[in-house]
Amino acid sequence: MDNFTPVSALIGGTFIGLGSLLLMVALGRIAGISGITSLAIFQREGRSWRLAFVVGLLLGPLAVSLALSDFSFSTPELSWRTVIAGMLVGLGTAWGSGCTSGHGVCGIGRFSARSLIATLVFMAAGVLVASLF
Repeated sequence: MDNFTPVSALIGGTFIGLGSLLLMVALGRIAGISGITSLAIFQREGRSWRLAFVVGLLLGPLAVSLALSDFSFSTPELSWRTVIAGMLVGLGTAWGSGCTSGHGVCGIGRFSARSLIATLVFMAAGVLVASLF
């Protein structure tokens, strides 16, 4: 279990929760990344905060890597599998009316039965696919 890092997972999860809470308290919005990204691209109203949110997600790991000398992160290899997987994730978020962050972090935190079911389904599908490949 070389990859088991409970302290960093706890710290990261805490920051995700605080970020979601801050977005809810400040703007009354749910931190569903797929919805925020899609609306940042295709809708003019509210674009500035959505773009700031997405840019913050992208720059966060870079900022932490500059602050901590022993922090590293990797980017996935771009291949046809990655492109197909990204398209399937996008299709799944459209069908499921939300993504892992919207349902898994925010929806369960609001005690949404629909989000609990969605989270169980995408976690089971993830375990199945990871087991197969």
